[in-house]
Amino acid sequence: MGDQKIVKRSPSQVKYDMILYAIRLVVLVVLLGWIFIWIMMPTSTFRQTWLPHLRAKTTTSTYFGSQGTTLLIYTFPVLFIASLGCIYLHIVKKANDSNMDRCDNKNDAKGGKVTIWKRPFIVKGPLGIVSGTEVAMLLMFIGLLVWSFATYLHNFFALITRKSAAQFGVKVWELKLEDAGLILGLVGNICLAFLFFPVSRASPVLPLLGLTSESCIKYHIWLGHLVLTFFTAHGISYIIFWAATNQISQMVKWEKIGISNVAGEISLVCGLILWIATIPGIRRRFFELFFYAHYLYIFFMIFFIFHVGISYASIMLPGFYIFMVDRFLRFLQSRTHIHLVSARVLPCDTIELNFSKTHELSYTPTSVMFINIPSISKLQWHPFTITSSSKWEPEKLSVVIKSEGTWSKKLYQMLSTPTIDHIDVSVEGPYGPASTNYLRHDSLVMVSGGSGITPFISIIRDLIYLSTTFKYKTPKILLICAFKNTSSFSMLDLILPISGTPFEISNLELQIEAYITRDKEFKSNTLINLQTKWFKPNPNDAPIYAILGPNNWLWFGAIISSSFIIFLILIGIITRYYIFPKDHNTNGIFSYSLKALINMLVMCVSIAIVASVGVLWNKKLSAKKGNNQVQHLEGLSPTVSPSSVVYYNNGGNHNVELESLPSQLIAQATNVHYGERPDLRKILFEIKGSSVGVFASGPKKMRQEVAAICSTGLTENLHFESISFSW
Repeated sequence: MGDQKIVKRSPSQVKYDMILYAIRLVVLVVLLGWIFIWIMMPTSTFRQTWLPHLRAKTTTSTYFGSQGTTLLIYTFPVLFIASLGCIYLHIVKKANDSNMDRCDNKNDAKGGKVTIWKRPFIVKGPLGIVSGTEVAMLLMFIGLLVWSFATYLHNFFALITRKSAAQFGVKVWELKLEDAGLILGLVGNICLAFLFFPVSRASPVLPLLGLTSESCIKYHIWLGHLVLTFFTAHGISYIIFWAATNQISQMVKWEKIGISNVAGEISLVCGLILWIATIPGIRRRFFELFFYAHYLYIFFMIFFIFHVGISYASIMLPGFYIFMVDRFLRFLQSRTHIHLVSARVLPCDTIELNFSKTHELSYTPTSVMFINIPSISKLQWHPFTITSSSKWEPEKLSVVIKSEGTWSKKLYQMLSTPTIDHIDVSVEGPYGPASTNYLRHDSLVMVSGGSGITPFISIIRDLIYLSTTFKYKTPKILLICAFKNTSSFSMLDLILPISGTPFEISNLELQIEAYITRDKEFKSNTLINLQTKWFKPNPNDAPIYAILGPNNWLWFGAIISSSFIIFLILIGIITRYYIFPKDHNTNGIFSYSLKALINMLVMCVSIAIVASVGVLWNKKLSAKKGNNQVQHLEGLSPTVSPSSVVYYNNGGNHNVELESLPSQLIAQATNVHYGERPDLRKILFEIKGSSVGVFASGPKKMRQEVAAICSTGLTENLHFESISFSW
């Protein structure tokens, strides 16, 4: 206790903390209320007492009708949370930029009672590596599904008797089958309501919970399987019911009022095709089929809304609404051609792409960026880890691409062509955690396999910047990297950036243990310098920029809230002066499908207008600052990379003369082991320190091995985190 430092907090820090605490409290209350609605939804109390009471107040409205109830209790709370989350994340970002939180969380990682829920609870199996918190949340969600299914089943079946079945001209089991099919659809709708939250890359909801879209892909996969399982069972139940009761003609009916069967069948077929394409064998062998099949989600959602009507679909709207805002902003960003400054071609079929970026664009270590190269494929977008540090390299952004799939192999071949001097590139992102604080650990152990080293490069570069610029006491770093052959060892050269930015790494306590698993000894024929290609700037190219400027979270919140308000105003006007008069005249009720189509069009127009205004406004502000980075970079084309490849064997007898002091320091910190694999258990158990951050990135088996070691409970100081970007 005596050696702990007391960190004095400034008045501004206290003020920020109070605001953040207030936002968290409001968000928690609203979130619990929203979850409580989902819990009560299948009960008789909700359906027979609460819902009729709410509808009595809203259905009589000439502006929204029955849709107003679902918008009020299901859509509004989530969009309110998202808007508050944007304010919260903006404050956190400002605090990080001013280095206000650099040491305040030093003791956060040391509380064993707190972090026990973050430890790996399951390390193998279909769920992958899952922490105790994730298991608890998964069990609660499954509990919600079981509760909903059982409650619906009990309430619906209680009304089924021989007399009621006879009134419909069917048997008891047939009526129960019809109700069971309906219940399966209702439970599937719960999963659908959460399906799009994990794939909204710039969503404020995920970082508000300490999550990233990359780490949540597995949740999207789980929910996707549940959605299509329930919807398939829902469809099969109705087909059997119709066949048993001689109503098979119901399959081709598209009712003007109520449920549209044909729309539901089209939605289900689109979902099934998408589902089949996600089978691991198909996804690996035919990635393009998997990729293109995912675009069927558009038709899946459109016909789903036609199937159930816009009023009921509003229950599932909030997650999809945030996704649409995010998707349209990504579309606007992808229209710009980005300036590719240079590429480093490694002898291990790996390349590093260096892009120009604006000073205002900042991102955290381990962030990813999606890249599209139209000359290879106009539709394919692939995510890659960013290796640069936005603080250390304010005008440069780098990603590393391993030549493994068809797309990356074509890119590697393209860059190997001597005559090529320009490539058209579009990007989306960067996307990453809202904040990171590696300084809270005494030591960092980074375990990587192959190209899994790339996210650790960004962490190391960021720590070099902090130790150099602010003289921070950075954690001790142990980088354990395993490569198949000697040529892959050249990836260590990427630790140092290609730019001429001055840096000093002597203050960084770095140790690298490199394992070459397939080569038994040092091979001199692999001593090949990095090839560096420099590209000519194109006047139409632009640096990578923040699509919504430096205050992107505030703008994102403004787009969500203002577009939804515009949507409500337009729908209210259309309902009052177009839909309501037709609903209450002698011609009957307004077509459900047409009403759904109008709502979808108005929603898309509202989002498109507001998002476009936000992007154009920020682009105008950026233009006023005079961003001439592409022209400035012209002519800056050194002929060689700042560092050369270095190899060592166990005894350190094979050395290559290095060109710079930083390269020499990296070489001195490196030990190479040929023909063996790291003994991770021994290494991790020997690490000293009250708090040790253990990060694993690379092959699935390797990450599972590290997770299993950290989950044993034999060491309280190991805090595990898996970094995986594979789907």
